[in-house]
Amino acid sequence: MSIAKQLYQLQEVDLEIESSEQALKQIASQLGESEAVVEARNKLALESQHLEELQRQQHSLEWEIDDLTGKLTNAERELYGGRISNPKELTNLQREVDGLKARRNELEDKALEIIDLVELATASVAAKSSELKALEAEWHSQQQRLSTDMEQLKTVLSELKSKWQQLSAKIDSQTVEFYHQLKTQKGQAVVKVVQGICRGCRISLPSIELQRARGGSLVQCSSCGRILFLD
Repeated sequence: MSIAKQLYQLQEVDLEIESSEQALKQIASQLGESEAVVEARNKLALESQHLEELQRQQHSLEWEIDDLTGKLTNAERELYGGRISNPKELTNLQREVDGLKARRNELEDKALEIIDLVELATASVAAKSSELKALEAEWHSQQQRLSTDMEQLKTVLSELKSKWQQLSAKIDSQTVEFYHQLKTQKGQAVVKVVQGICRGCRISLPSIELQRARGGSLVQCSSCGRILFLD
């Protein structure tokens, strides 16, 4: 086997390793908390806080209405109980009763509005909770798939690196070092020759270079400097 072919095979494994490493990085970037889940969780938390605040307002109104009802009951008992006969006192008491009733009616109207808002917020919390559960289920499923894919890629990568070591062990260390330098400089160290044309720079090669490459020598393209490989 020619040295060019050995280096070409080594390069093919290198490309597979790079592809696998890139895939691993991509998977690693997808592992962890999902932005969609975090956003849905934050929205649910905000809506839950809003619902709690509405419920506090509702309970506060209910307690205030109960307190007013108690005061109104006592005031009406005094007004209609017959104990008070002074017209002025009765007039003042009547005004107090009317004021308590008006205030209670006002609070009851507000309570009804709050009840409607509580119902809407409760439905919104339920919907957002359901959406979050669906997103979390999807996210967990995705994380499991990604973890499985990562383990499989790690196994493939380990096998590729072992294969690379086996191939490089058959090549002179100086040649391997030269291959690395050329690959670093040009991105692709070894290129095929198709119909007398270098696939690296698309230039027709001189016949002398083709002859040497066919003979198994390590030949670089006179134009781009890459190692020439003829099947």
